[in-house]
Amino acid sequence: MVVGWAGDNAVNDQIADSLSDEIARVRSCLPLGESRMECEECGAPIPAARRKAMPGVRFCISCQEDKDKEQAACSPYNRKASKDSQLR
Repeated sequence: MVVGWAGDNAVNDQIADSLSDEIARVRSCLPLGESRMECEECGAPIPAARRKAMPGVRFCISCQEDKDKEQAACSPYNRKASKDSQLR
């Protein structure tokens, strides 16, 4: 296969780099430290089971779901379409 200036494995390297960047981005969003007793957003108490299951949690489930929806809406990654689905 002729690839011009790119190396033989350039596409795989680009995919691996993209995955590494996304994993680093997601890890940077994970909560760290001690969990809060009350939600940072609405002030509702955070159940002990949630604090135990997710160390460093800062939001109640409702507020966390809202934040996750906001993040998914502005994500630069197209998770619904893959190259294979576009070829069909």
